[in-house]
Amino acid sequence: MQTSHENTMIASEKEPGLHFYLSREPLILALLSALAVVSFLGISGLSRVYHAQQQSLGNRWFTRGAADLKARRFEFAVNEFRTALLYSRDNYDYQLNLAEALIALKRTNEAYAYLINLWEREPENGRVNVELARIAVQRGETEQALRYYHDAIYAIWPADQEVERRDARLELIEYLLSIRAKTQAQAELIALAENLADDPSQHARVGDLFVQAQDYEHALAEYHLSLKLDRHNLEALAGAGRAAFELGRYELAQRYLEAAVAANPNDGQCAALLKTTELVLKTDPFRRQISVDQRHRIVIEAFAAAGERLKSCSAVGNSRGTNSSASSQENLADNWAKMKPQITEQGLRRNPDLVEAAMNLVFDIERRTNAACGPPTGIDMALLLISRLHEGN
Repeated sequence: MQTSHENTMIASEKEPGLHFYLSREPLILALLSALAVVSFLGISGLSRVYHAQQQSLGNRWFTRGAADLKARRFEFAVNEFRTALLYSRDNYDYQLNLAEALIALKRTNEAYAYLINLWEREPENGRVNVELARIAVQRGETEQALRYYHDAIYAIWPADQEVERRDARLELIEYLLSIRAKTQAQAELIALAENLADDPSQHARVGDLFVQAQDYEHALAEYHLSLKLDRHNLEALAGAGRAAFELGRYELAQRYLEAAVAANPNDGQCAALLKTTELVLKTDPFRRQISVDQRHRIVIEAFAAAGERLKSCSAVGNSRGTNSSASSQENLADNWAKMKPQITEQGLRRNPDLVEAAMNLVFDIERRTNAACGPPTGIDMALLLISRLHEGN
């Protein structure tokens, strides 16, 4: 059993160790804190290295995918974008490019799942809206397609991607033309034309689209702007000739078409249109600045051509066994036969009013035979166009 003296001695022996610990506690705490900080910094550094490595690998696979997407190797691109997403699952650009590759492979359901998620994150993203519009087009969802295209046009695009906004409107216009929504296409084209750069090829392309929308007045204006910037632009010359032809401005059409054929003699379409234009100008008896004798000769030739057209059309109708317009053609034939003895140079000089009466009958024959026997050729086509030119006069 320990005595009080012994207890006192033991306590006195312990006091120096406790005192030593207490005197060095701040140093120990500082060392432990430093060790904790070093460990934290080490772990943070390792984490940053890991994430940087993950990002580098993701970017590497994404770059490969982008190259294959551009080269239209879509299967490879899909696999590469999926691999990139393993390293950065929420990366917006990776998902968007993957969706584009899937659309190219017609795997629209998979693409749609990515795109609708991206749209919910950024509904104002132009590229996402364009891709959603394309999917809606493939699915035949017209209202959805139009909504997404319009959202794309008025979306937020980076300053260096304004061309993408214009291309989105062009794509919308082509879609509207494909579904025969010509009035809507014309409105979009007018909006597009107001914001075109001074690029002759752009104006010529918009002119072509106006032609497809059958808005020949605006088409001619766009071709004219293109030619102001580049008077040798072959597409604009040919387009302007066609637009002027459709508007019935045959003298203007002749100038443009002559220039187009001279620049490209192998352009058979322009050459054929030029031939018809020249026939119209040659065969129109109501043109100004032609002599009376020349007008009479034109009327005689036109009257004879209409008679031949009526005869050949009647023969076609009889061979087909159709009687739908037989009585109408018989009336025209009777009227033509009654008037024929008077359609001579002497008869036309004696009765100037016969010029208009003869041409009215010619125009009537050409319209009726066009409806009954299909489009004419040569001088008959020219006479049909002249009839439209003077319709209502």
